[in-house]
Amino acid sequence: MSALNSFSVPHTPPAPGFWDEVQAVTVVGGGPVGLATALGLSRRGIPTVLVEARDTVSVGSRAICTSRHSLEILDRLGVGGRVQERSLVWDRGKSFYRDQQVLEFVMPNDEKFVRPPMVNISQADIEQYLYEALFAEPDATVLTSCEVTDVHERPADAPANGSDRVVDLVLATPDGERTLTTSWVAAADGARSAVRRSLGLRLDGTSYEGRYVIADIKWVNDWPTERFVWFDPESNRGSTIIMHEQPDDIWRIDYQLRDEDDAEHEQRPEVIRDRITQHLDWLGETDAQWEMVWSSLYSARALALDEFRHGNVLFVGDAAHLVPIFGVRGMNSGLEDAATAAWQLAAVASGAADAALLDAYAAERRYAWEQNISNATLSTLFMTPGTFGYKASREAVLPLIGLRPALRHLVDPRQSSATHARGSRINWATPGTGAGLHPGDPVADTHLPELGSTLYEATGPGFTVLGTPGTAELARRTADAFAGQFPAEGATALALSAADRQLLGIEGEHVVVVRPEGLVAAVLGPEETTDPAGIAAGVAAGHTGSEPVGERRTRTPDPEAETVETVWRGISEGLDAADGDEARLAFLSKAVLLLAINHPDPAAIREALDLAAQQR
Repeated sequence: MSALNSFSVPHTPPAPGFWDEVQAVTVVGGGPVGLATALGLSRRGIPTVLVEARDTVSVGSRAICTSRHSLEILDRLGVGGRVQERSLVWDRGKSFYRDQQVLEFVMPNDEKFVRPPMVNISQADIEQYLYEALFAEPDATVLTSCEVTDVHERPADAPANGSDRVVDLVLATPDGERTLTTSWVAAADGARSAVRRSLGLRLDGTSYEGRYVIADIKWVNDWPTERFVWFDPESNRGSTIIMHEQPDDIWRIDYQLRDEDDAEHEQRPEVIRDRITQHLDWLGETDAQWEMVWSSLYSARALALDEFRHGNVLFVGDAAHLVPIFGVRGMNSGLEDAATAAWQLAAVASGAADAALLDAYAAERRYAWEQNISNATLSTLFMTPGTFGYKASREAVLPLIGLRPALRHLVDPRQSSATHARGSRINWATPGTGAGLHPGDPVADTHLPELGSTLYEATGPGFTVLGTPGTAELARRTADAFAGQFPAEGATALALSAADRQLLGIEGEHVVVVRPEGLVAAVLGPEETTDPAGIAAGVAAGHTGSEPVGERRTRTPDPEAETVETVWRGISEGLDAADGDEARLAFLSKAVLLLAINHPDPAAIREALDLAAQQR
């Protein structure tokens, strides 16, 4: 395993008088999400305290897939180059039913994008890079080996840091119990959040029954860096196996446990070793030399808080929401939380914005979770079916995928991509304006050939104001307005040629304002009557008053895919609702007859029935 897993962060007592002061912002949790939040705040000049119960980075690789948007977030934190340099790039994957390939997917990797769609790197590596960057920030204080035991919010003795209230965090430290008083808290302390528990809050949603053993092995081989999935392989019948490569010849192998498998027994090292050996032997790697370096047990959960803001406490990452691993949305969605929380908390704590701006964070990121769950739920139901109906229907689908390509929609892992914030209360659009990009859409870092640069290189952090030659003056005024309203961010105006504008997806003569984390904040028409200062003030106030623009959707509509999914889920749930084998057979017969009545081609119905009869 990488030496980065042993990186330690020893406890260092804070400076004298620290415990008697009111801190501006305290981030609880030293995983990648908490570290990214703390670094984003401190780089904006906000005095920030990081509190972490451990004294090392994560053990084991844990999250390994980092998306393009996450790489952009890490780049703006100053560590993106180190992450990408160490990572393994990948953009495709294959799925198999037994030994037959049923799917090959390729993620969008157009040459216009600055970064690859996905890289593999251990979470521990990312944590070390973020820790090292945080240590270099003069406005950051890091407290490790400190565990939150209680949380109380109360009126402040005097208003400070944009708030007339404070939060008392009771900590168990190596030096005894201490109380840390802070104006704001970003709770990033994971799925078992002590902050959430102390406030009496709970995550609600769905916990799936399927269980996976997750193992990292060191194995030198010639396999390509792709995502491999086997459904019902000979090495683990009735199960699913996933394989991924990481740096240093570390391979992640996930395999599903069957209902009858005892979880405690299956986590024994010798049992895991036997399971992996069986699979490698089946793949023809009978002489494989490998060693196991880490393992864990996982079950899929789709849970979230109803509200991501509670008073002066903002929840980010797994403390706010959990998503299934399929599609690798966990750490990636958490880093999106961190990027939005950092600039908005900084604006509030510095007095540049009203605390109502944090309500926009809470609503946007709750909706982002809904987007992730909309994409992850189908993958989870197919990858880890927990009921008779879903198991039976998956067994029916798998042999047919090679014959009916439309069914591949059910196998598609729908890899993580940047979520949008359409419908946010801080979006703005000039009435009647259509620029191709909508407020709330993500904007990827893009090569701009005529500018001779990339978008990020040309603008740097903060707000970015994109205009055309015909809107140069409005773009300049807009940049001045946002820079004046958000001095910790600043704003850069950029005049785009027609060709570069097209690469970014901007149509016509418009000004597009991009937020610090890469989401469109505003789309302005060329009218001279537009009031950029009023728009910037509306963002800072937490509500611009603009009507929502663009479709507020959790997934891109695809009629054929929606039909396949609707039928598959309907059959699965109908089988689960039926009482006994006879009732299930009757349900299936009625379903076939009713679906066939609506089909215009009797010959196609006969062909489908014959095909189904042959797949036994």
